[in-house]
Amino acid sequence: MQSTVKRNVKRYAMALTAMLSAASAQADEGMWTLYNLPQAVYQQMQDEGFALPYADLYQSEHAVKNAVVNFCGYCSGVVVSPNGLVFTNHHCGFEAIRSHSTVEHDYMLNGFAAKSYEEELPNEDMFVSFMVEQKDVTKDLEKLGLYELSLADQSHFLDSIENAWSKEVKAKDSTLRLEIKPFFEGNAFYATTYRDFTDLRLVFTVPKSMGKFGGETDNWMWPRQTCDFSVFRIYADPKTNGPAKYSKDNVPYRPESWAPVSLQGYQEGSFSMTMGYPGSTNRYISSFGIRERRDAENEPRAQVRGVKQEVMQRHMRADEAVRIKYDSKFARSANYWKNSIGMNKCIDSIGLIRQKADFEAAIRRYQDSTGYLKGKLDLDLMKRLYDQRLTMRKALMNFNETFRGTCELVDRAIKVHNGMAVKGPKNKKKKQYVEFADNSETWDEATEKEVLAVLMDNYRKQVDKAFLPDIYQIVDRDYQGDYARYINDVWSKSVLMKSNTPIYINKKSFMKDPGVKMGLALTALRDSLLQPILATYDSINLQERYLCNIKLRMEQDLPHYSDANFTMRLSYGQVGGFLLGGAPSGYYTTSESLLEKMKKADRIIDYFAEPEMHQLMDAPDYGIYADKQTGKMQLCFLTNNDITGGNSGSPMFNGKGELIGLAFDGNWDSLSSDLRFDRELARCIGVDVRYMLYMMDKWGHADRLIQEIQAK
Repeated sequence: MQSTVKRNVKRYAMALTAMLSAASAQADEGMWTLYNLPQAVYQQMQDEGFALPYADLYQSEHAVKNAVVNFCGYCSGVVVSPNGLVFTNHHCGFEAIRSHSTVEHDYMLNGFAAKSYEEELPNEDMFVSFMVEQKDVTKDLEKLGLYELSLADQSHFLDSIENAWSKEVKAKDSTLRLEIKPFFEGNAFYATTYRDFTDLRLVFTVPKSMGKFGGETDNWMWPRQTCDFSVFRIYADPKTNGPAKYSKDNVPYRPESWAPVSLQGYQEGSFSMTMGYPGSTNRYISSFGIRERRDAENEPRAQVRGVKQEVMQRHMRADEAVRIKYDSKFARSANYWKNSIGMNKCIDSIGLIRQKADFEAAIRRYQDSTGYLKGKLDLDLMKRLYDQRLTMRKALMNFNETFRGTCELVDRAIKVHNGMAVKGPKNKKKKQYVEFADNSETWDEATEKEVLAVLMDNYRKQVDKAFLPDIYQIVDRDYQGDYARYINDVWSKSVLMKSNTPIYINKKSFMKDPGVKMGLALTALRDSLLQPILATYDSINLQERYLCNIKLRMEQDLPHYSDANFTMRLSYGQVGGFLLGGAPSGYYTTSESLLEKMKKADRIIDYFAEPEMHQLMDAPDYGIYADKQTGKMQLCFLTNNDITGGNSGSPMFNGKGELIGLAFDGNWDSLSSDLRFDRELARCIGVDVRYMLYMMDKWGHADRLIQEIQAK
């Protein structure tokens, strides 16, 4: 029987290998870790046009990875000059640009170009991280007894090990930190060492009309013309050239290497490689997990955000000061509102749940024939566990999208019950207090109130009455169902809305405060929703880990990559389009296509651009920034590189390791790629570096930056 099983496994692996080889002409799937990049993958990269030695990806002194950064924990970026200039997307720098904007100096609307180092703008709570080293520590953790612990205990164990190993790293170099993260659904663990720079300054940004051209109309769509980039600079300690907190005495960072910038462009079929920090994919997840993602996460997220955004947009269009406050918030909300809609559409259109179920049937047959993980992986149990929590998960998503991060009053009401730092002497309980800083520059009272009123009404319509917090009884009884009147009353009477004011938590009046009562009711409901979900958490995660494990075993002759988890990854492929509605999509856009959209601004507000931008895009000659083959000003382009959230700002390199653009989006037609990579449709949308430099040169007149970058 064993020989039969081996023959079956070998035959299955050969079939998969043939399928992988045949599909490589369409797209190269994978978000590969660099330190252990499989030789088979590197060979495929060479076959497609990658010209650098293997060591120049990760190991050598001037390896490509040394120029790539984690940008602020949510995006990627790339160092492009000997003085620490960093390119990332405009939408990645959005909040920094917004925070420096006022009605008088609206950098979000009008753009910004620092003419000297002195004019470059510092930013609070921003950073870039360089990956120094990564290694597999699974066996070390196994020896220490990791897998002998329950999943709950494993989490505490990993935290303690991470702290201990971080201390060892810092003892050798105080500028370093270490992270341990799970890979392959917890079947492996890697330790990654980083160096963080926290003095990051805004240097250049195009006006919003160009940096966010197309807005939500074009988001996730092709063709695109968005000039989605911004420029920051890393500052360092003047003595050590190492990380330092912000100081006016800090100087531009001098990296050992940086990415060379190419003006030579690309052609269809040209090699393309992205390197960055993709946030999260779930390609090993079960069919049951995909159903939960569709029905309990994406569906309520899209519904609630759609309602919220209508109110936000109306207030933003009526008042410039409000627009500045909410530009970044609206963009964050709208991005995954549209993503959720598109992902669900793709899940259903390609029959992804059925495809996964068919694969799980093959897993069952493999398990029956080999006995591998018999008594551990139980797909029937997994289904029951997911079914058990589906209703609660959907209610919780509705709750979170309605009440968390949508209104300052609610944020404070919840926060006061959940871990705020208590001030005052410990031996004088009546003087213990909490205090909210004045952050009124980030929100507008009228907008916040209407958003909450509309969302409270919407929440009631979306969930069973069993999932209504007690505040709804108050609204019905004391305010005759008038949400706006209730919110106005709480806002005006609650001490929570008084900034820089001590709120004494041990006084009897504290628990009578209407804002405190609101927070208590919301916290109680959230806990009641969360508990049954948490009760299934460990069991489901263990079953998903077993499912991934058996897949890796069944396909052991093939290279595999782990799901994205915001660690550095490499993706490779070619420049090229796809079939869009049965017709070729084209693989780049030009200034002519941008001008055509600009003419529609009277009907589509997202296509508005200033007259100056019309002139720049209608120039008789684009000089060195024109494509050598077409003579056109090429704006955005397509590759079949693997991309997901977090890849925004990832550098896109040619076969020589030269920068040709920045990744900023995926395409609508393959938004289920976070769950299953679609080899025919999945595309990465990038902004051409020549477009970026053209805007820096001709609009920003940033001669000093152009000279610093030295593009060739």
